[in-house]
Parts: sequence; structure tokens; C-alpha cells
Amino acid sequence: MLVLLGFLMIATFMGLIMTKRLTPLLALIIVPTVFGLFAGAGLGIGDMVMEAVKDMSSTAALLMFAIIYFGLMIDVGLFDRLVNLIVRATGHDPAKVVVGTMILTALVSLDGDGSTTYIVVTAAMLPVYQRLGLSPVVLTCIAGLTNGALNIVPWGGPTARAAAALHVEATDIFLPMLPSLAAGLVVIFVFAVLLGRSERRRLAAADPARWGRGAAVGSGAPGAGTPGARTARTPSPLLTGQGLTNTALDPNRESLRPRLFWFNLSLTVLVMVLLVADVVPLPYLFMVASAIAMVVNFPRMSDQGKMLASHSSSIIAVVSMVMAAAVLTGILSGTGMVDAMSQWLVDVIPSSMGPYLAVLTGLISIPATFFMSNDAFYFGVLPVLTETGAHYGIPAVDMARASITGQPVHMQSPLVPAILLLVSLAGVELGDHHKKVLWRALVVSLVMLVVGVLVGAVGIG
Repeated sequence: MLVLLGFLMIATFMGLIMTKRLTPLLALIIVPTVFGLFAGAGLGIGDMVMEAVKDMSSTAALLMFAIIYFGLMIDVGLFDRLVNLIVRATGHDPAKVVVGTMILTALVSLDGDGSTTYIVVTAAMLPVYQRLGLSPVVLTCIAGLTNGALNIVPWGGPTARAAAALHVEATDIFLPMLPSLAAGLVVIFVFAVLLGRSERRRLAAADPARWGRGAAVGSGAPGAGTPGARTARTPSPLLTGQGLTNTALDPNRESLRPRLFWFNLSLTVLVMVLLVADVVPLPYLFMVASAIAMVVNFPRMSDQGKMLASHSSSIIAVVSMVMAAAVLTGILSGTGMVDAMSQWLVDVIPSSMGPYLAVLTGLISIPATFFMSNDAFYFGVLPVLTETGAHYGIPAVDMARASITGQPVHMQSPLVPAILLLVSLAGVELGDHHKKVLWRALVVSLVMLVVGVLVGAVGIG
């Protein structure tokens, strides 16, 4: 009976959010409550949920203050100079511009918010692509791949969800996966170089006078270059401030603090070092960093309140989701549904496959997170797989690490609003984006999983 109720609860939850009949927040609260009462939880259902809330409090705190910190860094202009630096370094060479797109996306992706990342990247790089005649599909491909790989940062969605669902620390999931992340970024770098060179060859074939051998690379306007001649480079639209008004990189926004650039950069580097060193609990680290950044950049209390209010919608959306997830995970565990479901899976899965369940979870996450939301997978599917893996001696944290390797593919899903925003901003058809990105995203995910196994982050029971 519990097995049936458990799977039916997960199916109902997934169905409601995938058909958009309920928001994930409401579905996380209502569906488990109804099924928990059917399972006989009675008045004890409150204690089940509150116990899970306690376990998730550190994850909620981490997300809250990480959003504040990185949102603040974007507001004060930390990334503005970095963007300009990247554009100057890439010049007008298509290959360098594509690699620069990857670097910029990687830097901005540290905020853990895909939508913000894509707004910044398209605002900065799309004018450059348009001026040089580069395909915007290349921009969406590289930006989507890079953001997908870096979506596993501890304050990002999947790692936080896995930590919340399995009651493990986000840093315990993320830090051992750094070699996997590095390998994934190396693969993306190779793709960026190859795509950039391909664009260079395409442009040379279409306009030999401008792009052919002996012509100045990307010199001037189309048709302005002559073989062997070097035309003075005109400033890019980014460096002149064009196309940035009313974006996250608006050069006229009131929150800019150019005189504090080096302080903000040093503080961010210090935060990253302490994050990797794992010497301070991550939630507290971002609490202190956010407080320091806020006081230094906005000493007036009225400005502090204004800056906090500007990020309140993102904070509420993420933190409330984590807290609501406690209803699902608490009831799954408290009623014994997870135990019953895992035992059923143990009986179904051949014993010869059991020790490889972490690897299988990584493989399952690739198509599963593409066709369903992260909420559905991490709160509905992963806990069941994890309980099953426990019977074969596979730790929950190993299952969590394997589960996040599918994110490069997940972030290309039409179920992800951020990717719809990216293709819309770049003027690219989603189908064209998928043709170029999906197989590359699959390669990146598989490389991350394989490296995770090789370094022992994803164990075999």
C-alpha cells in the first residue's frame, strides 16, 4: 500500500507541475499533505515536516545570502570591468570572441541565477556577434553549456535541491565534484575553440576580402577590409555603452560603485578561496561577506534597505521552495513511503546492477531532468533511488553527486525558463539552439560523470 501511495504521490506531484496546474511551491505542500493523511500520518504529519525543515535550514540560509551577495556584486559593477576586459582581450577574432563568451558566462554564472547570467552575457556579447557577423546560435550554445555545467555550484538549484532532499551538506556534494566540473569546462572550452574556428572559416568563405588570409581579422565594417591591410578597430558597442541600457549592465545605474571595484573583487576572490578551502560553514561565510559588502558599498541605511528589497523576490522564491520541499521529504520519510519504495526497487533491480546505482542515477538524470523539472527529479525521484542505493552500501552524498551531472543537458530543456529567455534575447529559434547544443551537452554530462567516478566522488558499492 505504501509503495503504491508513494509512487502515486510522486506521479501526481510531477504531473501537476509539468502540466502547470500548480506551481512547484504549492504542489510541494498540498500533494504530500493529502497523501500523507491517506498513509495514516494523522496529526503526526506536522512533526514529520518540522523535522525536515530543521534539516533544510542551513541550505535555505546558504541560498538566501548567496543570492544577496552575488546580486550585490552585479549591482555595484564588479562584472562590468570584467566584461570590458574580456571584450578587449578577444578583439575581433571570431575564435577569441567565442572563447570570451565562455569565460564571461562562467564568471557571471557564479551568481547561481541562469536568467541574470543570460541577460548579462547577451547584453555584452550579442552586439559584438552582430557587428562581426557571427551566428548568435554559437552564443546561445556556449552560454547554455557553460551555465549548465556551473549550475552545480552549492547555491545553485540542483545541488541545493539534492542537499535538501537527501539531508546532506551542499558543500559535501560540490567540493568533491570540482575535478568533474573542471573537466566539463575543459570540454566546453574545446567546443568554444572549434566553434569559433568554424565561424572564422564560414566568414572567410562568405567574404574573403574581409576575412580571408591576409585580411585584417574582423576589420571595420563588412566589406571594409582589404587584403594585407589593417584597419583601425572601432570600439565595440559594449565599450561605448550601446545596447546596455535597462539591463543588468546599464552603465548609468545608480548602484554602480567604480571606486570600490578592487575591494569588491578582492572580497569575492577571498570568498571563493574560503569556499573551496571549506574552513567556514558556507551559510555563515556568505552572511558575513554580504554584510561587509553591503556596509562598504552602501553605508546609508536607506540604500541598504533598497538593495535588499531589489533582491527580495529572488530570495523569497528560492527559500520558500526549499522550505516547501520539507513537506515532501518529511512525509516521504516519516510515513515510511521511501523505505517501502526503496525495498520494492531492491526487489526489482537485479542484484548485479545494485552496486552501480550511483552511476545509473547519473545516467538517468540526463534525460530525466530534461523532460521534467529539477523539483520533480530531486524531490520525487532521487530520494527513492538513494534509499535503494543505501541497500548496496552507496552513500547518499554519492548519489547526490551523480545526480547533478545531468545539469548541462537539463539547462537546455524548454521547461527551464532561463533558456527560453536566452534564445529570445539572442533572436534564436529554440530548435536551432537544440541542434547545436544537445549532443554537446550530452558529451559534457557524460565526461563529468566519468571523471566523478574516476576520482571517487561517485562511488561504486
